[in-house]
This record gives sequence, structure tokens and C-alpha cells, in this order.
Amino acid sequence: MRVHVLAGLVLTAVCTLPIVAAPDRPALAHPAPDSFADLAQSVMPAVVNVSSTQAARAEADAPEMPSFPPGSPFEQFFHEFMNRHHGGNGDNGGDNGDNGDQDQDEDKGGNQDSAPDQGTPHPHHLQSLGSGFIIDPSGIVVTNNHVIDGADEITVTLQDNTTLKATLIGHDDRWDLAVLKVNSAKPLPAVQFGNSDAARVGDWVLAIGNPFGLGGTVTAGIVSARGRDIQQGPYDDFIQTDAAINRGNSGGPLFNMAGEVIGINTAILSPSGGSIGLGFSIPSGEAKVVIDQLRQFGRARRGWLGVHIQEVTPDIAETLGLKGADGALVAGVNKNGPADQAHIQNGDVILTFNGQPLHELRTLPRVVAETPIDAKVPVDIWRDGKRQTVSVVVAEMPEEAKPVAVAPRKPAGGTVELGALGLKVSPITDDLRQKFKLDEKLKGIVVTDVSGVGTAADRGLKPGDVIVEVQQQTILVPADLQRQIVTARDEGRKSVLLLVQGKDGMRWVPLPVRK
Repeated sequence: MRVHVLAGLVLTAVCTLPIVAAPDRPALAHPAPDSFADLAQSVMPAVVNVSSTQAARAEADAPEMPSFPPGSPFEQFFHEFMNRHHGGNGDNGGDNGDNGDQDQDEDKGGNQDSAPDQGTPHPHHLQSLGSGFIIDPSGIVVTNNHVIDGADEITVTLQDNTTLKATLIGHDDRWDLAVLKVNSAKPLPAVQFGNSDAARVGDWVLAIGNPFGLGGTVTAGIVSARGRDIQQGPYDDFIQTDAAINRGNSGGPLFNMAGEVIGINTAILSPSGGSIGLGFSIPSGEAKVVIDQLRQFGRARRGWLGVHIQEVTPDIAETLGLKGADGALVAGVNKNGPADQAHIQNGDVILTFNGQPLHELRTLPRVVAETPIDAKVPVDIWRDGKRQTVSVVVAEMPEEAKPVAVAPRKPAGGTVELGALGLKVSPITDDLRQKFKLDEKLKGIVVTDVSGVGTAADRGLKPGDVIVEVQQQTILVPADLQRQIVTARDEGRKSVLLLVQGKDGMRWVPLPVRK
């Protein structure tokens, strides 16, 4: 046994059988390119700088400028401080971000022509700098929505420093994409989208953009990972790359070695705001669908199923009789939505959608959103201990979707203490509704107290939570919960499944009920 110490890490090597290379195995690694110059030269003319300005007013409650004698050094100090923190000339470098944040990589600064009147709100301009790329010689430009969000004026600068005013064709904040149009007297250089699904971890890629307003900058790296969820939105499925991406690269293209756009650079993970090799790009396969919709309709038309979902944990899977913790557990159904019309119910587990297995919870929102409107698709669900298939007609996602209300039932009984579980529950009374600020339409039993050492506390139950269902059965009295617990114990189950409405929304909670 040998112990190797590398930079403070102790690695233990255990001697076992010798490793014998497989005979005649073809080499899988491709040599690094001698240069990226030819590729960069061919695609750079289609990459543009995008700048936008937005008129704004200082907040009414902003700190007032103190009065100092003219020429006082304190006057200049506070003048610079106010400019830096309220949109003045001192803040041209953008927000540096907090330690560990996932930073959008746009560069925002300010521009102010005169000193602020003391204590008086005044107009000024905020500027955002980013990147983009031309996908049609007629002047269609793609960028990130956060680069141009709220802009009064958008300017596109070409590689030859030609400056063109841009108009916004369409934008979408959930996908963070925007499509612009510029007018030119001659056809513009354009690039094509490639197949992002074909990009493999380890493939070479080029990122081109406008970091920190410096203009066309080329960086090289590899595809570091696929399918990254960085909590930016409901459809996260990013390509991760170690090609250097900084503030101002937002909206720029990520190229494969064929000169095709396989990603749109959108975010970085950094403790300082600068690149540490963790950049994230929207895959072209998903972006193309949204971009086509923005060009055609001016907005993204997403498919909509009309359900609220949560993860199937091993505890929940055991409670429902599922062999594996796959799928999406339905925690709410929108009335008259596609799922409701297909008779999908609370407590169903969606296993596949249109033939797509749901091994991860976030897969469902993405595949539904990408499904054509009015398409009729098969959906496999788990209900009552068996697999079933229903057909759903996908609708267009509305602006807001309201969860289905639970049918009312007359409350009865008083507060019940379930000491073994560490909680007290009660029917919802007017006093409790007022105390916990519960919605008038909410029905169920309310948690009035939780012991700090019981299983209820371990599962995150809190006073004010309302238990709406137990084992997919609507309840309104504590006796219903007690009966379900006794039944679960008699049948040898380890837990009962509660549908709980809390301050953060509806969720399913597997509550252990061991004797």
C-alpha cells in the first residue's frame, strides 16, 4: 500500500490485480486542435455586442445628499458615494455578486450628466452590456432576455464597429431569451444552430462574446457536463462549460467545432463575479423552439398540463407501493385544465409523458412546455397500486393557474394530540383561521402545535400547516387522520402520506407511523 499526498489530499492506493489493457481497442480521445483561429475567424462576424439603456428615477427613499461648504473634500466624497450606489458615473463595472451566488453575467452601469439635487429624485440612465449573434442575414439577432429587460433603447454593434438600432421582436423571461431585429443595407453574416443533443461531455467548444464591454473575445474549453440545474428557472437543462465566460458574455454563442451554435451563454457560478470555469449555456435544441415562437408570435407558447408536482422520495414510493422513486407526484390539479379534463387526480404519480420516462422531477415541466399546443399525448400514471394510461390534450400555458379547491365538509370534534408523532391537530375554526391567516376556502385539519423531537417536526410540519388529505382521502376531522394511521400500522406500512398546505404552497409529506 502506498500513500500519495497531493496538495494536502491523502489518496490511498490499494494493490489488487494488475490492470491489463484491452487488445486492439481504438483510441477514443481526439487530439486538441493546433489552433482555433480558422473557426473563430469564420464565425466572429456574426457575433455582436448588445447594449441597452433604460431611463430610471432615483428611489424616493434614497439617502439624501448632505450639505457641505462648496469645495469641501467631504462634498466630493459623498458625491462619488451617491453616484456609485444610485446609478451615477462611479458604477460602470456592474454588480460584483455575493460569495457563492449564481451570477447572471451582464454588465450594468450608470450614466449621469449632473450631480443630484439634494434629496430630490432625478432621472438617470442605466446601461446593460451583453452579447448576441445573428441567425438570419436579414438582421435577426438572438440574445438573453436579461440583457435587454426593461430597455428603452437597444443598440447592436457589429464586428466592424457598425452600430445599428434594434427593435424587440419578442422575449421570454422563463427561458431567458430575446429576439431582436436590426435593419441593414446589405445582408449580414449569420450562423446556424447545431444539434446540442449530439454534444458530449469532453467535446471542444468556443465561446465568443463581449466580456466587460471589451468587444469580440474568444475563449476555448470543453463541454464539462450536461443537464445542469442551477435553480435559475423551471426549465433548467444547461450545458456546463469551462470556456471562460464573464459578465457581458450573456447572450453570446457557444460553438462546436463545426462552427454551429449549440448553446447560448447565460450564467456563471462564481464567488467573485469573474470566471472560475463554471459557465452555463442554454442548449440550442431547446432555444430553437422558443426562438421560432418569439419570431412568429412575439412570445413563447408553452405547453401546459395544469398540475402542481413534487418529488417522489423513497418514503413516498414505499407508501404508494412503487418499486422505485421515479416520476412526479401530483400535489394539485388546476380546475378545468388539461390534467383535470383527463381525470388526473391529486396523489397520482406521473411516470411517463408522451413516452418520456420521468427519472427526474424537472423533466416533466420541460417536456410539457416543449410539446405542441393541442397535441394529444399518452400519460402513464400510478394510481391505487397499479399503472394506468390516460390521454391528455396539451393546452397553452395561461398567465396564472389556480389549484383545485377541496370539497367542503362539515367540521366536527376538537383538538387531538398525537403524542407518538409529536403534533396536535384540530378542525379549522374561525379563531384558528384568523390566528394562522388561513384562506377562507381552505379545508382540512390544522396543525396547532409540533413537538421539537417528534417525527412531525422531522418532516417539516409546522403550526399553521393544514393537512388536506391522508392517503389521498380528503379529511376534515382529526379522527380521519387517526383511522388512517391505525390502518397503516395494521397493514404493516411504515408511513402515511399527507397532503399539506403550508405557507410555501401544497406538498406531500410521508409521515412515519411505526408502532
